[in-house]
Amino acid sequence: MSNISLQVRQAVPSIDPIVADYTVGYIQHVSASTEDSVASQQVNIPEEMDFVKDLLMNAGGQLDKIDKLISSLSTTLTTKLQENMAKLELTGDTSKRLLDINVLQQNNAKRDINSSLALLSASNDIEHTGRKMESRVDKKKLEKQERKIAKKVAKRNNKFVQYEASKLLNESKTEDYDSYFLEINPLDFGSSAGKSKDIKLENFDLYVGDGQRILSEASLTLAYGRRYGLVGQNGIGKSTLLRALSRRELNVPKHITILHVEQEIRGDDTPALQSVLDADVWRKTLIKEEQKINERITEIEKLRAEFEEGSSEVKKLDLEREDLDTHLQEVNEKLNEMESDKAESKAAAILFGLGFTKETQNLPTKSFSGGWRMRLSLARALFCEPDLLLLDEPSNMLDVPSITYLAKYLQTYESTVLVVSHDRAFLNDIATDIIHQHSERLDYYRGADFDSFYSTREERIKNQRREYENQMAYRKHLQEFIDKFRYNAAKSSEAQSRIKKLEKLPLLEAPEDDKVVTFKFPDPEKLSPPILRLQGVTFGYTPDKILLRNVDMDVQMDSRIAFCGGNGTGKTTLLKLILDQFQPLDGLITRNGRLRIGYFAQHHVDSMDLTTSAVSWMSTAFPGKSDEEYRRHLGSFGITGTLGLQKMELLSGGQKSRVAFAALCLAQPHILIMDEPSNHLDTQGLDALANALCDFKGGILMVSHDVTIIDKVCNEIWVSEEGSVKRFPGNIHDYKKHILSIADAAGVVRKH
Repeated sequence: MSNISLQVRQAVPSIDPIVADYTVGYIQHVSASTEDSVASQQVNIPEEMDFVKDLLMNAGGQLDKIDKLISSLSTTLTTKLQENMAKLELTGDTSKRLLDINVLQQNNAKRDINSSLALLSASNDIEHTGRKMESRVDKKKLEKQERKIAKKVAKRNNKFVQYEASKLLNESKTEDYDSYFLEINPLDFGSSAGKSKDIKLENFDLYVGDGQRILSEASLTLAYGRRYGLVGQNGIGKSTLLRALSRRELNVPKHITILHVEQEIRGDDTPALQSVLDADVWRKTLIKEEQKINERITEIEKLRAEFEEGSSEVKKLDLEREDLDTHLQEVNEKLNEMESDKAESKAAAILFGLGFTKETQNLPTKSFSGGWRMRLSLARALFCEPDLLLLDEPSNMLDVPSITYLAKYLQTYESTVLVVSHDRAFLNDIATDIIHQHSERLDYYRGADFDSFYSTREERIKNQRREYENQMAYRKHLQEFIDKFRYNAAKSSEAQSRIKKLEKLPLLEAPEDDKVVTFKFPDPEKLSPPILRLQGVTFGYTPDKILLRNVDMDVQMDSRIAFCGGNGTGKTTLLKLILDQFQPLDGLITRNGRLRIGYFAQHHVDSMDLTTSAVSWMSTAFPGKSDEEYRRHLGSFGITGTLGLQKMELLSGGQKSRVAFAALCLAQPHILIMDEPSNHLDTQGLDALANALCDFKGGILMVSHDVTIIDKVCNEIWVSEEGSVKRFPGNIHDYKKHILSIADAAGVVRKH
């Protein structure tokens, strides 16, 4: 076993040194176990060698070389184990001899080993061959090292690598929000004073969990106080970059506080307003600290009265009091700096702007749906005001009034904002700069909102293509001269000169062309009016709680109607009344007898069988065509090649939406009814959807938060509020101004 290290490296030449050392140590441990009188009775050679084999395979080894090594090791270890077991039959198991009674008595006088390890924060967390062993491993350091190893393995192979981390790290994490917040943003008194809050990260690589690289030698620069829109196609890795920043996997300076709005909060009995207040862990921690200090000061005053003035006890208490007073002053300064006394009114204003009434602010968080809990998460982040605020598609769960309020709020946000969004209007409202993520790189468009980024990028691509084509023509010209006169004595010197010129030319890459995505909704045959009419429609889930009252609406083949208003005001309910899924309590809904309606549901995925392919699902749900016809139809919505034959659970959210749009067309509807159709679509998909809807010859009713699509497609804005649905006198931009005027009047839009 002396040359085991060499054997491992020969079997896996590309093995990481740390993994190699671990493997060698593990094999040596198994070898030692075969010679131990106790361990040899428990060791399982085949099981141990299977573990070593998996470890080496995950480290990038080849199966035939590893099998040869494992076979050799198994033979050697089995022989040693058999020799030791034969020896035990002759000498007996010395481990079963009784200990001297004096030794036992001496040990009884010592601290119990388990209590000693408990003081060292050790835990029974290593499992090996059925025995429990105590661990004193620093799990944070181990986790950091494991991430480094996984990254090295992934980078070296540049493909999918399943790296098995230490079993210490496989246990479920039960860390609460407060602990996580303080780990990411440690509370330190005065340490950040005068320090720059700009972020500059140079030449880093970034990988997703399966080892796929999404950024290569990239640089990220975020100037403090700027608001950056991070854009790019679906699946390019934008959310992964945000998560890496939020967990400080990238080297963000410690004095810069970070908060990431990524997922909804867990529901419990905490009122919504208190949940927002609790989000500022610094404030909560400082208030508790202040309370503890004041309690101790009161206790010192009582103790001091029990001793004589000038005694050593009094001097000790006075020194402690001085330290407490100093620390209390630091705590109070921090609380004043964060305006702790104004916290409740600030939290209430943020919640009100995001759609929470005074009544709902006092409801427990568990009473809210997923969408409203996402709003709570957003409110908590805005309340904390971190130095770096990370937002991932914040508009997906918001309605137009809430998005309008959020955009207005962020326009006066003093710290740095990095937001992933495909909502053009939202980015136009808030972004001071755009970062375009593509081709494993980040391109910067400084001082640009989305529209100026889009036009600038088009111009940049044109210039790159022109430069590339000119160089290709020049290269071709040089190469033709070289090929013609290389062996001509009279022209050889000129040919050599052109060879040198060709070698010195910089290598230009052809500019990438965005994939062109087009949607096509089939034109329906014409119907004679009336097509669809609502007269005096009233609806409530119970007669004593009316949601909509006296709604009158006329829908024609050329209608382009957008429903706006706060969440919970009845927009989706109205769509379901039109679809005949709900029956009105009063009033009349009339439909043309030949009317066909296509419905795109907000949660359209729920109606899909994700275990089958798009082609199979469509042939079952909408029979009557050949597989080739379904594939061709899916192709018109961007589901090309083999995508239509993959299981739909493997498709991205945007691709699933495209399948749903394709299915929507199969019935050739006269009217399209859409509930949040823009969710999950990237910029190309949104453009394709808007263009297809503009070209559609039937009627459109849409509930959407995407101002750009509403502006492009719809010419009527209907607002659902205060128990009724009425046409708004103006376009979507007029409606946004109306929302802001209400917010200003209520005093919920922040002003500096």
